[in-house]
Amino acid sequence: MNNTLHIVGGGMAGSEAAWQAARLGVNVVIHEMRPKVETFAHKTGHLAEMVCSNSFRSDDDEQNAVGLLHWEMRQAGGLIMACADAHRLPAGGALAVDRDPFAEAVTRQLLDHPRISVSHEEITALPEDGHWIIATGPLTSSALGQAIAAETGAEALAFFDAIAPIVYFDSVDMDIAWMQSRYDKGDTEAERTAYLNCPMDKAQYEAFIDALLAADKTEFHEGETAGYFDGCLPIEVMAERGRETLRHGPMKPVGLTNAHAPESKAHAVVQLRRDNALGTLYNIVGFQTKMKYGAQTEVFRMIPGLQNARFARLGGIHRNTFLNSPTLLDAGMRLKSRPHIRFAGQITGVEGYVESAAMGLLAGRLAAAEMRGTPLSTPPETTATGALITHISGGAEAKSFQPMNVNFGLFPPVEGLRGGRRGRKDRYKAYTDRAKADWTGWLGQTALDAA
Repeated sequence: MNNTLHIVGGGMAGSEAAWQAARLGVNVVIHEMRPKVETFAHKTGHLAEMVCSNSFRSDDDEQNAVGLLHWEMRQAGGLIMACADAHRLPAGGALAVDRDPFAEAVTRQLLDHPRISVSHEEITALPEDGHWIIATGPLTSSALGQAIAAETGAEALAFFDAIAPIVYFDSVDMDIAWMQSRYDKGDTEAERTAYLNCPMDKAQYEAFIDALLAADKTEFHEGETAGYFDGCLPIEVMAERGRETLRHGPMKPVGLTNAHAPESKAHAVVQLRRDNALGTLYNIVGFQTKMKYGAQTEVFRMIPGLQNARFARLGGIHRNTFLNSPTLLDAGMRLKSRPHIRFAGQITGVEGYVESAAMGLLAGRLAAAEMRGTPLSTPPETTATGALITHISGGAEAKSFQPMNVNFGLFPPVEGLRGGRRGRKDRYKAYTDRAKADWTGWLGQTALDAA
């Protein structure tokens, strides 16, 4: 027990934690209850299965905080980023992946590693001893969730995470829709035409909003409340905040020219992003929803170009649980009341695939270093990974703690730089330059076992 690191959960965080710890010479057991115990959101038994979007978001490591996080994970030999790069799909300046081959690749790499094994028994209680990382993500099982709540003395916080629908490409009317990335962004023709665009005029947009607001929605169970994460709001919730909200959010028409009518300016545009390498599936960008299935097909077929759409997957909604980490975890991601247990991933209050994997990377390295008798400090808060761990372990306000994507607002300012929008490009470049130097220095503290 004491010579083995046990990781509960085989999602992005658990998979990355296992990989990093094993490369540091530690034996690892991943406890993943799937497929023996299923969840309603997962479809396979693969590790690192993507259940929502297939995008890792921006890959710009000079002007974007999540792109910087990509860079840091690549420099650390991250498994998640390596497999994402190997199964990349055209997506303009974003990193989108072919979800099933990606998960299969992660699973294969972990199962092939001589220091990693996988157990499919469900963990239902907090362990009394040993070395543990809990990375069960947003769908922590009821029994383990109750055990965590009992230990922390407070109910775990929760919000609801909604899943966007996926459309079969051959059901899209390409006499109406066209292929173009916003502002033609990308270095190749495939990148510049990575998104499928469906235009709406003002009357069509207004009718769509009316239908969206009137549609039947999923009811919450008694005692549940909808505390949404603002980065993953259902479209109907956005519409309830104002009729123009969607037109200035996921349906904004800027940077796009209708290939069928170049002189006609769309009032709103619905974008779809490729969801697999074959290009047979496209997900509707930003269209996570809690509408009932019947309502979804009716409302989404109001979108010009999708009037005959067939859906490979409709949207859904599920409860997403996370800790009040600023009060419960120390700077090393350890549970203060049981320091032999670390938490990682989305359950700590970070949001997004990449952020979850980054917290797994950090937890795996910290745990392995401690087990080897060479404790490791957390990375500087000037790095993307360090900014995230600083935020969740005390930098955030505990009373209003909510899931957080990585962003430059979490970074310490660089002195002497111009503020405001006009100084943003230079400011962001200064953030990323500083972060890369500091991350490289932090990585030098550990020597990875090549086996």
